Amino acid sequence: MATLHTSLTFLGAVDTVTGSRFLLQAGGTRVLVDAGLYQGLSAHRRRNWETFPVDPATIDHVVLTHAHLDHTGYLPRLVKDGFTGTVTCTRGTAELAEIVLRDSAHLQQEDARWANTAGFSKHSPALPLYDDRDVGRALELLAPVELGSPVRLAPGVSVTLSSAGHILGSASVQVRAGESSVVFSGDLGRPAHPLLLPPADPPAADTLVVESTYGDRAHPVPDPDVLADAICRTIDRGGSLLLPAFAVDRTELVLLELRRLMGAGRIPEVPIFVDSPMALAALEVYRRAAARGSAELRAEARSLMADLDVGVHAVHDAEGSMRLNRPGKPSLVISASGMASGGRVLYHLAHQLPERRNTIVLTGYQAAGTRGRQLAEGARQVKIHGRYVPVRAEVVSVPDFSVHADAQETIDWLARAPRPPRTVYVVHGEPDAAAALAGRISSELGWTAVVPSYRERVLVA
Repeated sequence: MATLHTSLTFLGAVDTVTGSRFLLQAGGTRVLVDAGLYQGLSAHRRRNWETFPVDPATIDHVVLTHAHLDHTGYLPRLVKDGFTGTVTCTRGTAELAEIVLRDSAHLQQEDARWANTAGFSKHSPALPLYDDRDVGRALELLAPVELGSPVRLAPGVSVTLSSAGHILGSASVQVRAGESSVVFSGDLGRPAHPLLLPPADPPAADTLVVESTYGDRAHPVPDPDVLADAICRTIDRGGSLLLPAFAVDRTELVLLELRRLMGAGRIPEVPIFVDSPMALAALEVYRRAAARGSAELRAEARSLMADLDVGVHAVHDAEGSMRLNRPGKPSLVISASGMASGGRVLYHLAHQLPERRNTIVLTGYQAAGTRGRQLAEGARQVKIHGRYVPVRAEVVSVPDFSVHADAQETIDWLARAPRPPRTVYVVHGEPDAAAALAGRISSELGWTAVVPSYRERVLVA
């Protein structure tokens, strides 16, 4: 097979956990792996508005690892700016991405309207990054494929997806260009996800790009007492609990645990409200996958998903959402987004944070620069919709719900590779986490591990 000169440029998910974007150029073919939105620190978010480093019209293909916003949320902007190629992903990613991207456009349009009404935007008029029409055009480009089946993108260039076990539809990506192979881990799941099977072993690769979200730490042994005790003491003082949760996958896991705790008599039977149209839509995608016996799910997934219909109240309309700001009696409210960066959860936070009887339960990773991180680090006030809100409610972090592999789990996954890669590039982590994981890969596996810089270009063949 002819040698294709292949380069890799890191356009996102370096020095941060968001904005996943990796450009492979193999001969005359351009493949963008992930088209993620930057979140968190304003310095990173501004990159969403910068001119893309290459003309989107010259990108031939996009490959998505999974549906989370930091991996898919920039796709409509690429389309708006001229991308017309194919978007390869799994069926689960296609179904969930439609929910995620439509919600993203809605929130951006709402934020722009609010900024114009309140007059606090630096731009006049404030505009969304993209709108519903851009999302519709992007969705038309999605081309779902089966896990494990190679797909030809161009002469000498093919892609194969394998399960990453992170959320439904999540995949690691192997791109073969000529005689070389580049593997992108995507976000790796954990061996003990309640619904999903563990990640597939990595395929052979000359170059491997691996995430490092938890690259400098180990997940603690799950302690259900933390959540159960927080719920009990909040209810005892007449308060309610707000659980910001990612709409895709995290809401499912939080509901499963709440139902388990109630079934075991560990917490009182109080109403559980899911106030996120996006999360409710994602729940239906998971239910359909369980019903058809998806190969990504554990055998018990169908019965577990059925249990979520008991005692869980779906809130679809804005009026019902507003009533939850003054629930009148103790309740549990799950709302998106998980890092309190947007969505209905902001309105609930504005009402519940000032009340000492209430509790905010953080259910996952909180990126630098987000309100969730501020709350986790003990902020006494947070800014919501242009105003500072005092933090008097109790704030509890429950790390048990993480669906990212920790440092050891990532090392174990890498060690199962059929052969050592020439180079491992460590991405999708804050600087300390990425550096720590790169150090472990070098010292424990004996491989060359590098933390790339933003817009750095390297040769992979």
